[in-house]
Amino acid sequence: MPETGETPEPQGQVFDAYKGNWVDSDAPEWTRPYLRLSRADRPIGTWLLLLPCWWSITLAAASTGFLWLDLWLFVGTAIGAVLMRGAGCTWNDITDRDFDGEVARTRSRPIPSGQVTVRGAMVWLVVQCLVAFAILLTFNWNAIAMGIGSLALVAIYPFAKRFTYWPQVFLGLAFNWGALLLWVAHTGTLGWPAVLLYLSGIAWTIFYDTVYAHQDKEDDALIGVKSTALLFGAQTGRILHRFLLLSVALMTMAVFLALVGNSSGAGLFVALLGVAGFAGHLYWQLSRLDTEDGATCLSLFRSNRDAGLIPVLFFGLAVLG
Repeated sequence: MPETGETPEPQGQVFDAYKGNWVDSDAPEWTRPYLRLSRADRPIGTWLLLLPCWWSITLAAASTGFLWLDLWLFVGTAIGAVLMRGAGCTWNDITDRDFDGEVARTRSRPIPSGQVTVRGAMVWLVVQCLVAFAILLTFNWNAIAMGIGSLALVAIYPFAKRFTYWPQVFLGLAFNWGALLLWVAHTGTLGWPAVLLYLSGIAWTIFYDTVYAHQDKEDDALIGVKSTALLFGAQTGRILHRFLLLSVALMTMAVFLALVGNSSGAGLFVALLGVAGFAGHLYWQLSRLDTEDGATCLSLFRSNRDAGLIPVLFFGLAVLG
Protein backbone atom coordinates (compact mmCIF):
# COMPACT_ATOMS: atom_id res chain seq x y z
CA MET A 1 0.00 0.00 0.00
CA PRO A 2 1.25 3.56 -0.70
CA GLU A 3 2.34 5.71 2.19
CA THR A 4 -0.10 8.39 3.36
CA GLY A 5 -0.13 11.25 0.88
CA GLU A 6 1.34 9.21 -1.99
CA THR A 7 -0.64 8.75 -5.22
CA PRO A 8 -1.19 5.06 -6.00
CA GLU A 9 -0.28 3.71 -9.44
CA PRO A 10 -3.34 3.49 -11.74
CA GLN A 11 -4.78 -0.01 -11.81
CA GLY A 12 -3.49 -1.94 -14.81
CA GLN A 13 -0.76 0.57 -15.68
CA VAL A 14 1.95 -0.94 -17.87
CA PHE A 15 5.45 -0.88 -16.41
CA ASP A 16 7.19 1.27 -19.03
CA ALA A 17 4.29 3.64 -19.80
CA TYR A 18 4.72 7.37 -19.35
CA LYS A 19 3.70 8.31 -15.81
CA GLY A 20 0.53 10.39 -15.80
CA ASN A 21 -0.27 9.51 -19.42
CA TRP A 22 -3.76 10.30 -20.71
CA VAL A 23 -4.80 6.65 -20.98
CA ASP A 24 -4.27 5.95 -17.28
CA SER A 25 -5.63 9.28 -16.10
CA ASP A 26 -8.36 10.42 -18.52
CA ALA A 27 -9.56 7.61 -20.82
CA PRO A 28 -12.84 5.88 -19.93
CA GLU A 29 -12.09 2.88 -17.74
CA TRP A 30 -13.45 0.28 -20.16
CA THR A 31 -11.22 1.52 -23.00
CA ARG A 32 -7.96 1.51 -21.07
CA PRO A 33 -6.91 -2.14 -21.57
CA TYR A 34 -7.40 -1.81 -25.34
CA LEU A 35 -5.60 1.52 -25.54
CA ARG A 36 -2.74 0.01 -23.54
CA LEU A 37 -2.71 -2.90 -25.97
CA SER A 38 -2.24 -0.34 -28.78
CA ARG A 39 0.52 1.42 -26.80
CA ALA A 40 -1.48 4.65 -26.68
CA ASP A 41 0.13 5.19 -23.27
CA ARG A 42 3.56 4.94 -24.96
CA PRO A 43 3.33 7.08 -28.13
CA ILE A 44 7.00 6.96 -29.14
CA GLY A 45 6.39 3.96 -31.41
CA THR A 46 3.73 5.87 -33.32
CA TRP A 47 6.20 8.68 -33.92
CA LEU A 48 8.86 6.24 -35.14
CA LEU A 49 6.39 4.73 -37.61
CA LEU A 50 5.14 8.13 -38.74
CA LEU A 51 8.39 10.03 -39.20
CA PRO A 52 9.71 8.17 -42.29
CA CYS A 53 6.32 8.90 -43.90
CA TRP A 54 6.77 12.59 -43.20
CA TRP A 55 10.37 12.49 -44.45
CA SER A 56 9.05 11.16 -47.74
CA ILE A 57 6.15 13.61 -48.11
CA THR A 58 8.30 16.66 -47.42
CA LEU A 59 11.24 15.54 -49.58
CA ALA A 60 8.90 14.61 -52.44
CA ALA A 61 7.21 18.01 -52.18
CA ALA A 62 10.61 19.73 -52.22
CA SER A 63 11.56 17.70 -55.30
CA THR A 64 8.42 17.85 -57.47
CA GLY A 65 6.43 20.68 -55.94
CA PHE A 66 3.88 21.04 -53.18
CA LEU A 67 0.36 19.69 -53.80
CA TRP A 68 -2.73 20.46 -51.75
CA LEU A 69 -3.09 16.70 -51.52
CA ASP A 70 0.03 16.71 -49.36
CA LEU A 71 -1.90 18.28 -46.49
CA TRP A 72 -4.24 15.29 -46.40
CA LEU A 73 -1.32 12.90 -46.80
CA PHE A 74 0.31 14.55 -43.80
CA VAL A 75 -2.81 14.28 -41.62
CA GLY A 76 -4.11 10.96 -42.95
CA THR A 77 -0.72 9.36 -42.44
CA ALA A 78 -0.66 10.54 -38.83
CA ILE A 79 -4.04 8.94 -38.15
CA GLY A 80 -3.01 5.82 -40.02
CA ALA A 81 0.22 5.58 -38.04
CA VAL A 82 -1.71 5.59 -34.77
CA LEU A 83 -3.98 2.83 -36.04
CA MET A 84 -1.36 0.64 -37.69
CA ARG A 85 1.11 0.97 -34.85
CA GLY A 86 -1.74 -0.02 -32.56
CA ALA A 87 -2.64 -2.96 -34.78
CA GLY A 88 0.99 -4.06 -35.00
CA CYS A 89 1.43 -3.88 -31.22
CA THR A 90 -1.81 -5.80 -30.71
CA TRP A 91 -0.58 -8.53 -33.06
CA ASN A 92 2.82 -8.52 -31.37
CA ASP A 93 1.24 -8.97 -27.94
CA ILE A 94 -1.01 -11.79 -29.17
CA THR A 95 1.95 -13.72 -30.58
CA ASP A 96 4.28 -12.89 -27.66
CA ARG A 97 1.84 -13.42 -24.79
CA ASP A 98 3.77 -16.37 -23.35
CA PHE A 99 7.16 -14.63 -23.63
CA ASP A 100 5.79 -11.37 -22.20
CA GLY A 101 4.69 -13.17 -19.06
CA GLU A 102 8.31 -14.21 -18.43
CA VAL A 103 9.91 -10.75 -18.83
CA ALA A 104 9.82 -8.23 -15.97
CA ARG A 105 9.23 -5.21 -18.22
CA THR A 106 6.40 -6.79 -20.22
CA ARG A 107 4.45 -9.01 -17.82
CA SER A 108 2.21 -6.03 -16.94
CA ARG A 109 0.96 -5.77 -20.55
CA PRO A 110 -2.80 -6.28 -21.01
CA ILE A 111 -2.80 -9.91 -22.23
CA PRO A 112 -0.32 -11.54 -19.79
CA SER A 113 -1.77 -9.48 -16.90
CA GLY A 114 -5.30 -10.65 -17.76
CA GLN A 115 -6.79 -7.26 -18.68
CA VAL A 116 -7.67 -8.42 -22.20
CA THR A 117 -8.42 -11.88 -23.58
CA VAL A 118 -6.78 -13.14 -26.74
CA ARG A 119 -10.18 -13.16 -28.44
CA GLY A 120 -10.82 -9.56 -27.42
CA ALA A 121 -7.38 -8.58 -28.70
CA MET A 122 -8.12 -10.20 -32.08
CA VAL A 123 -11.36 -8.24 -32.43
CA TRP A 124 -9.52 -5.02 -31.54
CA LEU A 125 -6.82 -5.87 -34.11
CA VAL A 126 -9.42 -6.23 -36.88
CA VAL A 127 -11.16 -2.95 -35.94
CA GLN A 128 -7.91 -0.97 -36.13
CA CYS A 129 -6.94 -2.53 -39.46
CA LEU A 130 -10.31 -1.80 -41.04
CA VAL A 131 -10.26 1.88 -40.07
CA ALA A 132 -6.67 2.22 -41.30
CA PHE A 133 -7.64 0.56 -44.58
CA ALA A 134 -10.44 3.10 -45.02
CA ILE A 135 -7.84 5.88 -44.81
CA LEU A 136 -5.54 4.06 -47.25
CA LEU A 137 -8.38 3.93 -49.78
CA THR A 138 -8.20 7.74 -50.08
CA PHE A 139 -4.70 7.44 -51.62
CA ASN A 140 -3.94 6.58 -55.25
CA TRP A 141 -4.11 2.98 -56.44
CA ASN A 142 -0.36 2.43 -56.49
CA ALA A 143 -0.10 3.63 -52.90
CA ILE A 144 -3.00 1.39 -51.88
CA ALA A 145 -1.22 -1.62 -53.37
CA MET A 146 1.96 -0.70 -51.51
CA GLY A 147 0.06 -0.34 -48.26
CA ILE A 148 -1.45 -3.79 -48.61
CA GLY A 149 1.99 -5.18 -49.39
CA SER A 150 3.33 -4.05 -46.01
CA LEU A 151 1.03 -6.42 -44.12
CA ALA A 152 3.33 -9.40 -44.66
CA LEU A 153 6.19 -7.58 -42.94
CA VAL A 154 3.95 -6.62 -40.01
CA ALA A 155 2.81 -10.24 -39.65
CA ILE A 156 6.34 -11.68 -39.72
CA TYR A 157 8.10 -9.27 -37.35
CA PRO A 158 6.93 -10.71 -33.99
CA PHE A 159 8.36 -14.11 -34.92
CA ALA A 160 11.78 -12.81 -36.03
CA LYS A 161 13.35 -12.87 -32.58
CA ARG A 162 12.66 -16.60 -32.44
CA PHE A 163 14.96 -17.42 -35.36
CA THR A 164 17.45 -14.54 -35.83
CA TYR A 165 19.61 -12.19 -33.80
CA TRP A 166 18.52 -9.46 -36.23
CA PRO A 167 14.81 -8.91 -35.45
CA GLN A 168 15.55 -5.19 -35.61
CA VAL A 169 16.03 -5.57 -39.38
CA PHE A 170 12.51 -6.95 -39.71
CA LEU A 171 11.19 -4.11 -37.55
CA GLY A 172 13.00 -1.65 -39.81
CA LEU A 173 11.54 -3.20 -42.95
CA ALA A 174 8.02 -2.79 -41.53
CA PHE A 175 8.38 0.54 -39.70
CA ASN A 176 9.93 2.44 -42.61
CA TRP A 177 7.62 1.20 -45.36
CA GLY A 178 5.87 4.56 -45.23
CA ALA A 179 8.91 6.18 -46.86
CA LEU A 180 8.09 4.19 -50.00
CA LEU A 181 4.31 4.43 -49.70
CA LEU A 182 4.10 8.20 -49.23
CA TRP A 183 6.49 8.93 -52.11
CA VAL A 184 4.13 6.91 -54.32
CA ALA A 185 1.11 8.66 -52.79
CA HIS A 186 2.61 12.04 -53.74
CA THR A 187 4.17 11.25 -57.14
CA GLY A 188 2.26 8.18 -58.31
CA THR A 189 5.44 6.18 -58.85
CA LEU A 190 8.33 4.88 -56.79
CA GLY A 191 11.62 6.78 -57.01
CA TRP A 192 15.19 6.15 -55.90
CA PRO A 193 15.11 8.92 -53.27
CA ALA A 194 12.30 7.02 -51.54
CA VAL A 195 14.26 3.77 -51.67
CA LEU A 196 17.29 5.47 -50.12
CA LEU A 197 15.13 7.05 -47.41
CA TYR A 198 13.70 3.60 -46.72
CA LEU A 199 17.16 2.08 -46.33
CA SER A 200 18.26 5.03 -44.19
CA GLY A 201 15.28 4.44 -41.93
CA ILE A 202 16.10 0.74 -41.59
CA ALA A 203 19.64 1.59 -40.42
CA TRP A 204 18.16 4.15 -38.01
CA THR A 205 15.72 1.54 -36.66
CA ILE A 206 18.56 -0.88 -35.96
CA PHE A 207 20.29 1.97 -34.11
CA TYR A 208 17.40 2.95 -31.84
CA ASP A 209 15.86 -0.47 -31.32
CA THR A 210 19.19 -1.98 -30.29
CA VAL A 211 19.38 0.69 -27.60
CA TYR A 212 15.82 -0.23 -26.56
CA ALA A 213 16.58 -3.98 -26.56
CA HIS A 214 19.38 -3.56 -24.02
CA GLN A 215 16.67 -3.15 -21.36
CA ASP A 216 15.60 -6.79 -21.83
CA LYS A 217 18.83 -8.56 -22.69
CA GLU A 218 19.10 -10.60 -19.47
CA ASP A 219 15.49 -11.79 -19.66
CA ASP A 220 15.79 -12.41 -23.41
CA ALA A 221 18.84 -14.59 -22.87
CA LEU A 222 17.03 -16.59 -20.18
CA ILE A 223 13.91 -17.29 -22.24
CA GLY A 224 15.79 -17.90 -25.49
CA VAL A 225 14.79 -14.99 -27.72
CA LYS A 226 17.31 -13.07 -29.78
CA SER A 227 18.18 -9.41 -30.46
CA THR A 228 20.99 -7.23 -31.75
CA ALA A 229 21.58 -6.15 -28.14
CA LEU A 230 22.62 -9.71 -27.32
CA LEU A 231 24.54 -10.08 -30.58
CA PHE A 232 26.50 -6.82 -30.28
CA GLY A 233 27.08 -7.04 -26.51
CA ALA A 234 29.99 -4.90 -25.33
CA GLN A 235 30.63 -3.77 -28.92
CA THR A 236 27.24 -2.06 -29.18
CA GLY A 237 28.57 1.51 -29.23
CA ARG A 238 31.13 0.80 -31.95
CA ILE A 239 28.65 -1.09 -34.14
CA LEU A 240 25.88 1.45 -33.69
CA HIS A 241 28.30 4.14 -34.86
CA ARG A 242 28.50 2.29 -38.18
CA PHE A 243 24.73 2.16 -38.51
CA LEU A 244 24.60 5.87 -37.67
CA LEU A 245 27.00 6.63 -40.52
CA LEU A 246 25.06 4.35 -42.88
CA SER A 247 21.74 5.99 -42.07
CA VAL A 248 23.13 9.50 -42.53
CA ALA A 249 24.94 8.60 -45.78
CA LEU A 250 21.80 7.07 -47.30
CA MET A 251 19.67 10.06 -46.29
CA THR A 252 22.25 12.42 -47.80
CA MET A 253 22.13 10.48 -51.07
CA ALA A 254 18.33 10.62 -51.05
CA VAL A 255 18.41 14.40 -50.67
CA PHE A 256 20.89 14.84 -53.52
CA LEU A 257 18.94 12.57 -55.87
CA ALA A 258 15.66 14.29 -55.02
CA LEU A 259 16.78 17.92 -55.15
CA VAL A 260 19.75 18.35 -57.51
CA GLY A 261 18.23 19.83 -60.64
CA ASN A 262 14.77 20.03 -59.02
CA SER A 263 15.35 22.67 -56.36
CA SER A 264 17.39 25.79 -55.82
CA GLY A 265 20.75 25.68 -54.15
CA ALA A 266 19.13 27.16 -51.07
CA GLY A 267 16.59 24.34 -50.91
CA LEU A 268 19.31 21.72 -51.20
CA PHE A 269 21.37 23.44 -48.51
CA VAL A 270 18.43 23.62 -46.10
CA ALA A 271 17.58 19.94 -46.63
CA LEU A 272 21.20 18.96 -45.96
CA LEU A 273 21.09 20.97 -42.75
CA GLY A 274 18.27 18.65 -41.70
CA VAL A 275 20.46 15.62 -42.35
CA ALA A 276 23.28 17.22 -40.35
CA GLY A 277 20.92 17.90 -37.44
CA PHE A 278 19.73 14.30 -37.55
CA ALA A 279 23.34 13.08 -37.47
CA GLY A 280 24.16 15.40 -34.59
CA HIS A 281 21.30 14.06 -32.52
CA LEU A 282 22.38 10.44 -33.07
CA TYR A 283 25.95 11.30 -32.08
CA TRP A 284 24.59 12.92 -28.93
CA GLN A 285 22.72 9.72 -28.12
CA LEU A 286 25.86 7.63 -28.57
CA SER A 287 27.79 9.97 -26.27
CA ARG A 288 25.28 9.26 -23.47
CA LEU A 289 24.71 5.57 -24.10
CA ASP A 290 25.17 3.22 -21.15
CA THR A 291 23.92 -0.21 -22.18
CA GLU A 292 23.88 -1.38 -18.53
CA ASP A 293 21.45 1.36 -17.46
CA GLY A 294 17.92 0.51 -18.54
CA ALA A 295 16.52 3.93 -17.66
CA THR A 296 19.11 5.65 -19.85
CA CYS A 297 18.43 3.25 -22.72
CA LEU A 298 14.69 3.97 -22.52
CA SER A 299 15.25 7.74 -22.38
CA LEU A 300 17.59 7.68 -25.39
CA PHE A 301 15.22 5.46 -27.33
CA ARG A 302 12.38 7.91 -26.73
CA SER A 303 14.57 10.84 -27.82
CA ASN A 304 14.51 9.49 -31.39
CA ARG A 305 11.21 11.27 -31.91
CA ASP A 306 13.18 14.54 -31.82
CA ALA A 307 15.94 13.10 -33.99
CA GLY A 308 13.44 12.10 -36.67
CA LEU A 309 11.56 15.39 -36.54
CA ILE A 310 14.67 17.36 -37.53
CA PRO A 311 14.68 16.16 -41.18
CA VAL A 312 10.91 16.70 -41.38
CA LEU A 313 11.33 20.34 -40.36
CA PHE A 314 14.20 21.09 -42.74
CA PHE A 315 12.82 19.10 -45.68
CA GLY A 316 9.60 21.08 -45.18
CA LEU A 317 11.54 24.35 -45.27
CA ALA A 318 13.29 23.15 -48.41
CA VAL A 319 9.87 23.10 -50.13
CA LEU A 320 9.95 26.88 -49.92
CA GLY A 321 13.31 26.91 -51.72
